[in-house]
Amino acid sequence: MKIVVIGGSGLIGANIVNRLRANGHEVVAASPSAGVNTITGEGLAEALQGAQVVVDVANSPSWEDQAVLDFFETSGRNLLAAEAAAGVEHHLALSIVGTDRLPENGYFRAKVAQEKLIKASKIPYTILRATQFNEFVEGIVNSGDEGGTIRLSPALIQPIAADDVSAVLADLAVGTPVNGTVEVGGPDRFPIDELARKFLATRGDTREVIADVHARYFGSELDDRSLVTGEGAIIAPTRFQNWLNRPSAR
Repeated sequence: MKIVVIGGSGLIGANIVNRLRANGHEVVAASPSAGVNTITGEGLAEALQGAQVVVDVANSPSWEDQAVLDFFETSGRNLLAAEAAAGVEHHLALSIVGTDRLPENGYFRAKVAQEKLIKASKIPYTILRATQFNEFVEGIVNSGDEGGTIRLSPALIQPIAADDVSAVLADLAVGTPVNGTVEVGGPDRFPIDELARKFLATRGDTREVIADVHARYFGSELDDRSLVTGEGAIIAPTRFQNWLNRPSAR
């Protein structure tokens, strides 16, 4: 099976490429550095020629509200049009749990726009919504820093290892399109402030963490449903504490 991974050189993309190649699939790791650009269209038709499946894990180079929206809308339109022309049979895209619950977050709004384009196309599809990656916890913690004190929401978060997300995507890529959305999350749920304390303790970081129900998470106030999976979600195997103890997490 020929599978094209858009964003194939990134954290998730490179992992998926390696997994699929190990299982004997013909895989194209598509990215601007490899001459495939979904914004300009460069190399897109050539990369998709003969492909049965496209996995889209590309990310915007900018997280500014308008820039990220423009990226996902332009990339999505160009990619889906090229897939239709090439006869692609399955479009698989990575999104985020909670995108439709946090409209104040510009990145989440952009992912909702991307999802709408996928659903409106005639290409069979699967959307995988994942919870926040373990690899992003440091950024989440530092986002609450106010002069050496960290103020974070006590709402629940359900972190997942990027490797586990990649495994699920690689499995979905060779399966039947569900024409719907699948959720995946880690096995643990913590209040965000508690997660921060665990992370900082492992790093020997002595900054104080204060729980504040009004603390904003990248622009949004949260509740205990905002960032966690619903019923029927795939639960990944890697516990946060085990991931945190690995040398690679440090």
